[in-house]
Formats: sequence, C-alpha cells, structure tokens
Amino acid sequence: MRIIILGGTGFIGRALALSLAARGDEVVVPSRRPGNVAAVFSASPAASRVLAAPFDGGTGAGWADFITAGCAIVNLAGENIAAGRWSPQVMRRIENSRVAAGAAVMDALTRAAARGKLPAVLAQASAVGYYGPRGDESVGEDESQGQGFLARVAAAWEASTAGAEALGVRRVILRTSMVLGPGGALARMLPAFRLGLGGPLGAGTQKAPCIHLDDEVGAIAHLLDSPGAHGPFNLVAPEVLDSRGFARALGRALGRPAFLPAPAFALRLALGQMVEEVLLSGVNASAARLLASGYAFRYPTVAAALEAAVAAG
Repeated sequence: MRIIILGGTGFIGRALALSLAARGDEVVVPSRRPGNVAAVFSASPAASRVLAAPFDGGTGAGWADFITAGCAIVNLAGENIAAGRWSPQVMRRIENSRVAAGAAVMDALTRAAARGKLPAVLAQASAVGYYGPRGDESVGEDESQGQGFLARVAAAWEASTAGAEALGVRRVILRTSMVLGPGGALARMLPAFRLGLGGPLGAGTQKAPCIHLDDEVGAIAHLLDSPGAHGPFNLVAPEVLDSRGFARALGRALGRPAFLPAPAFALRLALGQMVEEVLLSGVNASAARLLASGYAFRYPTVAAALEAAVAAG
C-alpha cells in the first residue's frame, strides 16, 4: 500500500514512516526540502521504500501526483506547541501551520479527484487538547470542544480536512496525547529527573494522558487498516495518571526520587499561557473507542510506557 505522510520527518511521522516501510508499504514524504528526506531515513534497512515528494507548504502541487486510488494519507504537519512561551506571533504560527497543511491536503485531494485517483483513507492529526481542561471526568470522543487556545487550534486542525468526507474519503481523526519515546516531550523532562530534581507540575492533580510512541504508531496503522474506523479516536494509553503519579512513575523508571514539585507560579512566570494550557491543565481522555475498534496496546500502563521509553533513549 502507498501511504503519504505530511510531517513524515517529525517525531511521530518518522517513527510511523519507518514502521510502515518495514512492513512493506511504500511511504511518500512530501517536504519543502526533498533532499533531506533521504538523509533522515538513510540508516533504515527500509529506506528504499521511503520516497520524497516536493511540497510548497500550502498546496498539493507536486506531491498530489503521488496519490493513487486506494492509497492512504496521514496529515501530521504542524508546528510544535510546546517549544516555548506563546507570543501572539507564535500562536498564529501554530494555528496557521495546521490550517495550511489541511488546505494543502484538500488541494491535493481536489487534484486527485480530477484524475479519478482518490485515496481510501485520510488520517488527520489532532490532540486531546480539543476537549480543554476537564478535571477527573472520563472524556470520550463524543464530548464537545472545550475552551482555550489549544481547543480552538485542535478544532481548526480537524476542520481543515473535513471536506475529504464529501469527496467520499474515509477520515479518521487522531486526538493524540503526550507521546513517550526517544525524543519529544520526554527528552525535555529527563535531564532534571536524572538528577533527582524532577517532580509534579504545580499541584500535581491535573491529569497527564500519554501514549508510548510504539502504540501511537501502532494505533495509526491499525486505524488506516480498519475500513470500519472513522471519526475521532483518542490516542491515549488506557491508564491515565495525574501529574504526581506520572512523576513518580518516571522517577521509578530512572531509579531516582521524583518529589520536587515545579511551582505553578514559577512555570507561569517563565512560560505564560503555554504552561497553563499544556502543563497545568489536563484531561482524563478515554481510550475506550480505540480499544473497542480492536487495537491491543503494547504498553497499556504509564509505568510500562515510561520504562520502555527510558530504555530506548
């Protein structure tokens, strides 16, 4: 099967591309710097099954030609939300990058439809931030959009490719939580925790949903392969801990104490609104729909996910 991955050189996209190529799929990665794609995947035995395609960042020009009837598209493209303080300019870039990627997908689908070559499925990235802060209540995919910047951005990201369904393309929405693996958010936590200086964020009572990178990749592949899967899915491990419990589990995985809290006032002073929405608020997102679809988690508990992620990186 041919699978086109926008954002295919990012943290999740690279792991997904390697996994799909390793199982025998042909993977196409649209990129503004196609020459860099080969370098990213050169060390993999499956590198020959990863192709680069030109991408201008806003249309389907060039890469739409790679769409074949029955192929799959995965749209993971978007600027990192947790790279630092959210200035108004950064917030615009975060939202615009996602909407632009969605517009490019729709342009590519329109071009492909004119050739009679529509894909079978589109997997559209989103985030559990769609729900906004929800406290301890278990939140399934039928819950409405929440409040805040992240909720607005997630909703806009999802809406950016809603037109695919009118074209007859099956669409699944990947409402992803924090992904644990070599790199990503965990890499930013490890230095402090390895020194025994880690701990909960703020009060530590906010929920911290997460998923191991292998399960993130496995769940996406499962949803691509499941003709009956459509609509939103929470990509979270079945176990959701609060920030205090997450810190304890990470400390145990490292064999280090993890009881020093990061004061909320200091985090707000350093990172402003970003820390309020990303680190000090949480949602108890439920994995029930993903489980009901037949996906079997490799790492269903936070402890298992953290131990595997720490061992890998």
